[in-house]
Amino acid sequence: MVTEIKAGSRTDKSGNAVLRGGAASFFLSPATIIIIMFLVIPAFWTIYLGITNYRLTGFSAVDPEIIGLENFRRALSDPAFFNSLKVTFIFTIGSAILGQAVLGFFLAWILFGLSKRVRSTVEIIVIAAWMVPSSVVSFLWIAFLNGDVGTLNAILGSQTRWLIDYPLESIVVFNIWRGTAFSMLLFAAAVASIPKSHLEVARVAGASRGQQLRTIVLPAIRPYILTDILLITLWTFNDFGPYLITSGGPGQETELLAIFVYNNALRFLDFGYASSIAAIMLLINLILSLIVITTGKKRSQ
Repeated sequence: MVTEIKAGSRTDKSGNAVLRGGAASFFLSPATIIIIMFLVIPAFWTIYLGITNYRLTGFSAVDPEIIGLENFRRALSDPAFFNSLKVTFIFTIGSAILGQAVLGFFLAWILFGLSKRVRSTVEIIVIAAWMVPSSVVSFLWIAFLNGDVGTLNAILGSQTRWLIDYPLESIVVFNIWRGTAFSMLLFAAAVASIPKSHLEVARVAGASRGQQLRTIVLPAIRPYILTDILLITLWTFNDFGPYLITSGGPGQETELLAIFVYNNALRFLDFGYASSIAAIMLLINLILSLIVITTGKKRSQ
């Protein structure tokens, strides 16, 4: 069979057609334009606002001045910022890494051993629950954790004020429940991609299910694990959803960085300071991404 190779392309050693630089740039240009418009430009605009005294009211709203790194110095000496940073890291580690990733993997591993009909049914239910809007989910969780007539208290026969006495723990559990579906579906697809012959050989050799998991499954799906950790870490670190349940309270016990930015920008109208916090969040996101990617490259070597 003869395959026509059009102009603007070449073939690699395997005979596959490969686009030349100009043609490749043409096809990549729409994605590049979208990234520049919706990621690069807003990022630089945020950094610019972070070095100004811009506010939503007053003279600074009309004629903001560039004040250099003053907002960043203010952040590094602000106890409220460090409190939000601590709360955000606890929330991210607890609900994303220890919660969604670990629980999602074990759910996927358990489903892998069940029949196809059961797996499909569970996946449909999980996807349906995942598609429920955050506002609806938040209302359901407020009703579930209500201290007076909440469903959880009715089940346990207690009068615990969960959102007041255990606010951070409550939003961690809420986020695990809301986000585990993504990790479970990703890991389910990853485990399903492992050739069954590998597991059959291990089973015939006398390997237990735990040994198969440790020696075959985990090494095979390592790239999926790193991808999942990277995505859910970034999503959770920047999450604003818990605001719908606790509004960052009581006090500042659940004031995540995203909520801290919101409060400073739209409650206190200090857009310059809020933008400097957003720029710091952007830097932290970049560092977290580099750590995960670097770790993945080292382990793959």
